[in-house]
Amino acid sequence: MGFVLLLLIPLAMWFLILRPQQARLRAQRDLVSSLEAGDRVVTAGGIVGTLTVVGESEVTLATGAGVELQVLRGAVSRRLDPPEAPADVDVDERDDPEG
Repeated sequence: MGFVLLLLIPLAMWFLILRPQQARLRAQRDLVSSLEAGDRVVTAGGIVGTLTVVGESEVTLATGAGVELQVLRGAVSRRLDPPEAPADVDVDERDDPEG
């Protein structure tokens, strides 16, 4: 019984700790690789802006009033405005606020 428990502890740690960590890293890597000019993003430091230039390792972030910052691609933590949904999606009338 003790031997089985010794085998189950590393397995449980993998499912509870390592696997979610790998999923977060994969999602961050996908986000960084899909950045495009015009995306509204937030950096790891909390700076909000719109990408104007997307380079291989750096991006230029317009924060407003003519202020542009150059940051590393990896510093972008999330996209504020998700990409547009496909136009052929039907909208249910119950979800329409006017109808």
